[in-house]
Amino acid sequence: MKMKVNIFAALLALTALQACNEYNALYKSQDYEYKYEAAKQCYAAGHYTKAYQLLGDLINLFKGSDKAEECLFMNGMCYYNLRDYETAVLYFDRYFKTYPKGIYTELAKFYSGKASFMQSPDPRLDQTPTYAAINSLQEYVELYPYSSRRDEINAMIYQLQDRLVQKEFDAAKLYYDLGTYNGNCIFGGNNYEACIITAENAIKTFPYTNLKEDLSILILRAKYKLAQNSVVEKEKERFQNAIDEYYGFKNEFPESKYLNEAEKIFKNSSEKIGTTQAKES
Repeated sequence: MKMKVNIFAALLALTALQACNEYNALYKSQDYEYKYEAAKQCYAAGHYTKAYQLLGDLINLFKGSDKAEECLFMNGMCYYNLRDYETAVLYFDRYFKTYPKGIYTELAKFYSGKASFMQSPDPRLDQTPTYAAINSLQEYVELYPYSSRRDEINAMIYQLQDRLVQKEFDAAKLYYDLGTYNGNCIFGGNNYEACIITAENAIKTFPYTNLKEDLSILILRAKYKLAQNSVVEKEKERFQNAIDEYYGFKNEFPESKYLNEAEKIFKNSSEKIGTTQAKES
């Protein structure tokens, strides 16, 4: 039995060696038509690394022909399927610029946007790639408004926008949590004001976000905290701002999970204003 296993292993090794030698010979071959057909076979079989190694030379060798166009697109797809999305975008964009009316132009634009989408980082990281991905996907929608892929593209755009909103929410929440600490406020202002501005800008930029309710309660909390920590001269105005915010919140989210908290803020703010008015009179 052991001898049979050893023979089988030896045969596998011999087959692998022969395949390796054949590939090396193919890679060095000057028969470009044969190389082209072999590259297509490798691609169809899912051997993307071998395929792109063969296609790299052929793109320039077949320059100006239909084969060069096909090689360029397949090369981009090889990198895409290997999850090297950054390189894939480079090839798809090169294809789009070289063949603006080519056979694979729409597909190249689609996969360029999708590869960009796949590169979008965690919300805690710099979101420059996310903005680039949104731009790429929106360009596709503008170029191909009746595409059958439009729903998929829009779904990706919404996911990317949610990622941007999450980053803004996290920033606003951080300002809120920092509260009265002013070590980070080197240019004046305070953390509650920064929280309000950040959350309001996020809602203005992304009005249909799923985080709108969470951003809105954060604004209400920050306005209430701002009033609580105000100097006497600004206290009444700021508690009134919190009350106004409460009315807006309740109207927009009448069944909110935060409604009890909002009601307490309203009650306490109203009592504070009543006390202030009594002192003034």
